[in-house]
Amino acid sequence: MEIEDLRIFVEVADAGGVSSAALRLGISKSMVSRRITRLEDQLGAQLFARTTRGIALTEAGATFRDYAAKTSAELDLVRETILPAGELRGRMRVAAPLSFGPTYFAPILSQMASRHPQLQILSSYTDRFVDLVGEGFDCAIRLGHLSDSSLVARRVGPIFGKLVASPAYIEAHGAPETPDEIVKHPVVMRDAEVWQFIDGDKIVTVRPQGRFIADNAMSLVAAALDGLGVAYLPEPLVADHISSGALVPIMTCHPIPPAGIFVVRPPGQYPSRKVRTLTEMLVERFGTPFVSEGKPATDKIF
Repeated sequence: MEIEDLRIFVEVADAGGVSSAALRLGISKSMVSRRITRLEDQLGAQLFARTTRGIALTEAGATFRDYAAKTSAELDLVRETILPAGELRGRMRVAAPLSFGPTYFAPILSQMASRHPQLQILSSYTDRFVDLVGEGFDCAIRLGHLSDSSLVARRVGPIFGKLVASPAYIEAHGAPETPDEIVKHPVVMRDAEVWQFIDGDKIVTVRPQGRFIADNAMSLVAAALDGLGVAYLPEPLVADHISSGALVPIMTCHPIPPAGIFVVRPPGQYPSRKVRTLTEMLVERFGTPFVSEGKPATDKIF
């Protein structure tokens, strides 16, 4: 029984299908199917019930899945222990936000791959919160405030935001000067956002009224540039537009509390060396304030 067969079996079980597992693994569907068939032959048991809608674990498969996952994880830990210091190998799946990932995090992942030629990195860029365990990710890079969960998170740096509007919007509608005036203005935002501002030594919370709603920050930047409303955005996404005058910082007497950049991983006693190495590289890059200097406060999702 080969360890790679166990890994492929776990991927199929967690992905809920051969096609999804093959995509995660970067191999063909036929290879995945052959490996599963070989494993079932060796065990003398059917691990998946195949239907027209896909596959599902049998009772034997569900029992074997926990064993296979534990065995694979223990072998990975042993391999990491005996590898030469600093050398990484195997595969690491990372999820990162679409709005920031390609520009700010992809270079770090590329640098990591260059330093460790035996390491395969599979990155996915999306603004949705992926299910790390269910979708087979080793870790995710996330921004903002993290709600309570069973996941383990490490804060690797701060990120700051700006309240902005276009000159055309300000000329037509004016600009809010205090947090309570925000509700009088149309805003561009994610659905059901709560905005926070620093007012002296306290945090003020505002629930704005969205005129333009999108699930991607770059879409909100475009809407703000078109004068659709006030926007509450990460400063790295609007810094160039502020410099050019296309967007104007507003309500600067009430700055936005800094948010956090986090590496999130599934629960476990120890993070893998791959995840630890990525975390250290991100701390090295983003451990200093990300664009602005500001007063520490409660984290906020952008």
